[in-house]
Amino acid sequence: MAEERQLAGAESFISPLCFDLHTHTVYSHGKGTIADNARAASAAGLEVLGIADHGPGHVGYGFRMSDVGSMRRDIEAVSREIPGLKVLLGAEANIINRSGHLDISSEDQKLFDFIIAGYHYGVFGERPVSAFFIHAGGIVGSLTGRTSAGARNRNTDLIISAVESNDIYAVSHPGAKNPVDIAEVAACCARRGTLLEINEKHGELSVESIRTAAESEANFVLGSDAHRPENVGRVGEALQRAREAGLQLSRIVNLRIV
Repeated sequence: MAEERQLAGAESFISPLCFDLHTHTVYSHGKGTIADNARAASAAGLEVLGIADHGPGHVGYGFRMSDVGSMRRDIEAVSREIPGLKVLLGAEANIINRSGHLDISSEDQKLFDFIIAGYHYGVFGERPVSAFFIHAGGIVGSLTGRTSAGARNRNTDLIISAVESNDIYAVSHPGAKNPVDIAEVAACCARRGTLLEINEKHGELSVESIRTAAESEANFVLGSDAHRPENVGRVGEALQRAREAGLQLSRIVNLRIV
């Protein structure tokens, strides 16, 4: 009965997006399967669904590279069930290394249809001690509301190094957890053709950050960051931030209804 109520709610919801690439499943720490997310996406009127579970470097949350074959098979099965929906296999790789390396190697990135990348706690990369202090600084900053100029510059460099060193479709929730110089990040993304995500779940980009980023030539993508099937395609709060910031909505690449 609970499942029926959930599906009924999903059927009554039409997303303003033509595609939502930032959704999670049980392969990381989402609550639904790939099929669950696909059914919700179809009910919401999406044309394309992206599966972007957390990269394998995330302690406790990341998928295993050995799961990629199973993920592909799940997508093939649901694509036969819902032929009108295109389902893509991506990953939300983790940004942590000053080297620019993600927790998915350049070679392994070829196994996916797209890569988005974001900064998360719980990832320690090739220099665990350095990563620990980066995380600690972010947590303290979040609790106190204060971030030093040095920490902000370091956080900015982490994202820029990753964008410059990888073929990243979008940076997920830039500025969440660890503040960055969004003007510099946006300028880098503009040069590389990487999108900036306005994330529903995290509140980033914020209104102020959208205004600053919009001064560059970077474009944007709305992401539900859905961890439950019923949230796939839901970006109402993120879209409201974009409107409040005065962002030209044609710069949001996946917005269908304006």
